[in-house]
Amino acid sequence: MEEIKQGWKKRISWLLIAITVVIVYKMLDNFSSVQAWFESFFRILKPFLIGILISYILFIPCTKIEKLFKKSKLKLIAKKSRGLSVIATYIIFVLILIIIINCIFPILRDSVIELVNNIPGYYETIVNKYKELPEDSVLKNDIIKEKVTEFSNIDIKQFLSINNEKILEYIKSIIDIFSGIFDAFVSIIVSVYILLQRTTIIKALRRFVRAIFKKETYETIDKYFTKANQVFFTFISSQLLDAVIVGILTTIAMMILKVKYAPLIGFTIGLFNMIPYIGAIVAVSIGILVTFITGGFGKALAMAIVVIILQQIDANIINPKIIGSSLEISPLLVIFSITIGGAYFGILGMFLAVPIAVVLKIGLTDFVDARNKIKDEEEKRSPWITLI
Repeated sequence: MEEIKQGWKKRISWLLIAITVVIVYKMLDNFSSVQAWFESFFRILKPFLIGILISYILFIPCTKIEKLFKKSKLKLIAKKSRGLSVIATYIIFVLILIIIINCIFPILRDSVIELVNNIPGYYETIVNKYKELPEDSVLKNDIIKEKVTEFSNIDIKQFLSINNEKILEYIKSIIDIFSGIFDAFVSIIVSVYILLQRTTIIKALRRFVRAIFKKETYETIDKYFTKANQVFFTFISSQLLDAVIVGILTTIAMMILKVKYAPLIGFTIGLFNMIPYIGAIVAVSIGILVTFITGGFGKALAMAIVVIILQQIDANIINPKIIGSSLEISPLLVIFSITIGGAYFGILGMFLAVPIAVVLKIGLTDFVDARNKIKDEEEKRSPWITLI
């Protein structure tokens, strides 16, 4: 009787897996309509989601500050440690934003404006350097010649003026999003409430899940939720810190080499470095190209050597020290997950693909280990049974 029951459980499990696969396939097959629905849905929930994201980012620092306040000898501070920790965390957060906006953005803005204004000159430089190449050069084949001819016939100034309008419209839409007073107000209220009531909210969620599921299922959900939270927070915080360190080191190195647009190149490499493997390659390639156009082959070569050395230091010393061994994952799986994430969800998908892949890997590994353990026990009881 027990064997029949177990057999039916297996069949139902495989049926549920098959249904899930079909649903996922249909969602991917009709991704545009699904994406449109999600976009409209998230547009409504945007202020709440931003509030949750802010509270998630500030959760750990807020908890650490609260512990410091609780140790205070002043009873009033110790008693009001929760509220004071939220206020202190927000003050620090706002100060960091003010420093970034007032110190870093103006430098980047000036570099971008100068680069855009100089693009017509760089454009002519590229075309002229190509024409100076020997006729037997590998780059002088018919396909590349045709493309360069098309490229040289473009009115770059008109192209830039058209695209500048588009860029200004895009910037205006971003400004409109950030200047939405109501959204910002709701986001702040939500994040403050979550930080103040975080213990109560977590307990309520645990009680709710426990009321729905069996004890074993609840414990499994709780275990994987805790692991997922650790993975996401470790990845996001470590990648942000790593990006800042790499960005600063690259900027200093570019300034020493007297590379033009050093702050912009350093910022770009640091920002793209948050996307493992692919991000660094893309950013370094852009940096080398810009340096080659503005400073020539020698400076571009020196820049490439220095950046590659910095990337090796980051990959073998800085990143492992920051992130530890908690997110061990093969490079092939990283590249695969980033490719899928980028194809369907853009830059955000590329960034979040790695922690999602790590969580899925943990779940799949545990499932395989559990299944193998069951099979090993069955084989010990009955060595003649061949399991499929």
